[in-house]
Amino acid sequence: MSDDPTALVIGGGATGAGIARDLALRGVDATLVDRGGLGSGTSGRSHGLLHSGARYAEADAEGARECIEENRTLREIAGGCVRETGGLFVRLAGDDPDYFEEKLAACEGIGIPTERLDGDAAREAAPGLTDEVEEAFRVPDGVVYPSRLVAANAADAERHGASVRPHAPVEDVTVRDGEVASVRVGGDVDETLSPEVVVNATGAWADSIAEMAGVEVGMAPSRGVMVSVEYDGLGPALNRCRDPDDGDIVVPHDGEVVLGTTSVPVSDPDDYETADWEVERSVEECAAMLPAVADAPTVRTWWGVRPLYEPDEAGQDRRGISRGFTLLDHERDGAAGLYSVVGGKLTTYRQMAETTVDRVCDRLGVDAACETAAEPLAHADEPDRLDELVVEYGGANPTDADVVGARTGD
Repeated sequence: MSDDPTALVIGGGATGAGIARDLALRGVDATLVDRGGLGSGTSGRSHGLLHSGARYAEADAEGARECIEENRTLREIAGGCVRETGGLFVRLAGDDPDYFEEKLAACEGIGIPTERLDGDAAREAAPGLTDEVEEAFRVPDGVVYPSRLVAANAADAERHGASVRPHAPVEDVTVRDGEVASVRVGGDVDETLSPEVVVNATGAWADSIAEMAGVEVGMAPSRGVMVSVEYDGLGPALNRCRDPDDGDIVVPHDGEVVLGTTSVPVSDPDDYETADWEVERSVEECAAMLPAVADAPTVRTWWGVRPLYEPDEAGQDRRGISRGFTLLDHERDGAAGLYSVVGGKLTTYRQMAETTVDRVCDRLGVDAACETAAEPLAHADEPDRLDELVVEYGGANPTDADVVGARTGD
């Protein structure tokens, strides 16, 4: 690299790649860096659910509304990065019927489309469901392939002039006279850059970058396990209609289903223990909805770390933390030009990027509207090319290894 970018985006997950794409579409010279391959953090270690927002409807209306809006947008722009499956929220015998009614009413109030089903209709919609299903309702959940989504955003960013540099860890951030002065980037970049704006889009690792700049963020990450087992023929994604708990989501993939998940606080997203009970409990609880998964062969197991933001979080249960997102302007902390975008969901990455780039453009004096909700992603309808790009960006990850890996031979 010979010239300093106007904007440096740190973190090559969906949000960082989305920010780089949005900046480039607005004519801002941007560079995206990540310490590993793209999507190697939280984005590539999820269960791959494209949220309708129903999961959060009664407890976090704002986060749910963001999800349904972005769900619709991604179906329009993301092509082979997503798959429309629909979803079911199922109530088993013994689950609280009042909670079912509360969630259904909350979805309808937000504008999340629903269709109520009795137990027989639910089993017809998803063969293999337990006889214990009393009732269910449909929602427009789906599946997202994060490796492809990140690659498509990165390729679109490059197509519009951005530079994308995986395997380029940030080693230091220098703040001088109340402003970010430079960022030392190692690895394949191995340079000290002096951008006008720096965006910290590192998710659960946001505290680490902030600390280099002498500011605080306040992440409250939690780990969760995903277990992919052999199972063919599940149509919709399944959600247990009860208060969020371990093992209440089943996501259909190609010839597999992903079972999840747990929520255990971690202090270091790079160094945390994992436990067999998380796998066993997730399988057991998901089997209460779909009994055959209890004995299905396991294909792979992985953990991901949620980028939860709650600076005042002191308790042990982090399920109640909002899945909405927050943009922090560190000018208030004496580091003008540095922004951290935290929280949120994979489903809402594009909206997170738009909000962030709006603020960055205000600072830079760039008068350009966001176009990312209307412009299709690069190669969105070319899954083979997307999978080649996943390999080029070093972005193959466990969430969608059954799809991307099958095409690339990994």
